[in-house]
Amino acid sequence: MRIDRRTLLRLAGVSLLAGAGRKVASALAAVVGSGPSAAPPPARRWAMVIDLPKCLKDESCTKCIAACHRAHNVPLISDPRHEVKWIWKASFEDAFPSQESTLTALTLRGKQVPVFCNHCADPPCVRVCPTQATWKRPDGIVMMDWHRCIGCRYCMVACPYGSRSFNWVDPRPYLAELNPDFPTRTKGVVEKCTLCYERLEKGQLPACVEACTPKAMAFGDLDDPKSEVRRLLEARYSIRRKPELGTQPEIYYLV
Repeated sequence: MRIDRRTLLRLAGVSLLAGAGRKVASALAAVVGSGPSAAPPPARRWAMVIDLPKCLKDESCTKCIAACHRAHNVPLISDPRHEVKWIWKASFEDAFPSQESTLTALTLRGKQVPVFCNHCADPPCVRVCPTQATWKRPDGIVMMDWHRCIGCRYCMVACPYGSRSFNWVDPRPYLAELNPDFPTRTKGVVEKCTLCYERLEKGQLPACVEACTPKAMAFGDLDDPKSEVRRLLEARYSIRRKPELGTQPEIYYLV
């Protein structure tokens, strides 16, 4: 069969495109494979348990907040309009408005309790994000991709816990010290607690759990019957924030 010059050039072009496509696919696979969501930790269902009686023995303690913010380059901005926070303290009444037990109210009324992203089993923030900048990993961590975030703040509106912050200004000038192992963010994007995914992949505990000297925080696989979180929840009474909303937070508080 004879092949004219035009047909030969067309076939050569198709071959080049196919080869380039394979190279691009390989490059994309390499990039995706190295991302934070590519190799989720072996745990099936991460959860955190906070023992409030232990935590509140020293109400002035902020070690968990300091450790988290230092590890993740969270800026310290004094203007409350521009404040960025991953962990903070809120009054028990604000954090748990549906808790009406008289006994609970007496023991915890007015107390400041640590709050952060609840890494819900059914996260409303994920459903509303138009760019998939926030998504849920198989192990339950609700993640953020700051490169995908377009700053629409739909996730902030959808989150019933106020767990997300928006960078109204460039956060980097407000960093007292820089952790070079964790990316900084830019003006115009949303950020929040990511449950220290980068530490979990190294076999480490979340920074807040590690820094907690009263050992009021426990972390582990809720599907593992032998895990500390499972043992605590089976032995003690616990509450979750706004359970009536059906988001099923994976952050539990022992009272």
